[in-house]
Amino acid sequence: MTSRTWFLTGASRGLGAHWAEAILARGDRLAATARDKTSLASLSERYGDDRFLPLQLDVRDSAAVRDAVQSAEVTFGGIDVLVNNAGHMLTGAVEEVEEEQARAQMDVNYFGALWATRAVLPGMRQRRAGRILQVSSFGGLVAYPALGIYQASKWALEAMSESLAAEVAAYGIHVTLIEPIMFPTGLAAASPQARQDPAYAHARQALYAGAAASGLTPGDPAATAEALLALAETPEPPMRVLFGTGGLEALRTEYSGRLAGLEQWDHVARLAQGKPSGS
Repeated sequence: MTSRTWFLTGASRGLGAHWAEAILARGDRLAATARDKTSLASLSERYGDDRFLPLQLDVRDSAAVRDAVQSAEVTFGGIDVLVNNAGHMLTGAVEEVEEEQARAQMDVNYFGALWATRAVLPGMRQRRAGRILQVSSFGGLVAYPALGIYQASKWALEAMSESLAAEVAAYGIHVTLIEPIMFPTGLAAASPQARQDPAYAHARQALYAGAAASGLTPGDPAATAEALLALAETPEPPMRVLFGTGGLEALRTEYSGRLAGLEQWDHVARLAQGKPSGS
């Protein structure tokens, strides 16, 4: 079993806490970040300093991210797997969200992942190997009312990561977008909420009604650790992978609806094309 060095953001709670435990239990080395390093104290006590490096980090600070990655590389000699997991989920209609909340959502979920990704790339390119696992969301593939800003941050992560995968494949670096569907991690409760305007009560009701009617069954957060390790072991990992069940049918409906809409309005697309040059 090959030993790896991981760099994991958002390691103190939710899925990240389960993943940190599984990575260390496997015998791998782990640089784990959290806004408050003391939240990682129990891991330090159990695994010591030789395989575990706790780092206090606000991923919004690009310089701090570079310093944290450099510290991990100096300590362990390089990073084999980056997991961009840090994030929060802002709930609120587009008009309800304050400017500062919108910027903070993008800073953490998108720019934080971008800064960490950029920081590990030179070392991975030099070694011509590496895995970058971007924790997106089922909401990175579809969008629902009252989650627009949160899901915009994930859609941005999706686009950047897909382009990145094509850019770095020549260096033996694999990029995978992880799309968790429904897991009771307390993410929503721990995340900021927008002010509630009565004008958008219907949007919040539609969100909750849609979740109730989806038929999706909450998954076991602890079980995702085994899936994460399986991705690290796979010689040719996927560009995207769902974590949890029930999402495929919803995506079939979503994507078939998009195609049907584009086909219905293809006459406007052709109108916009105009006549061939010189005709």
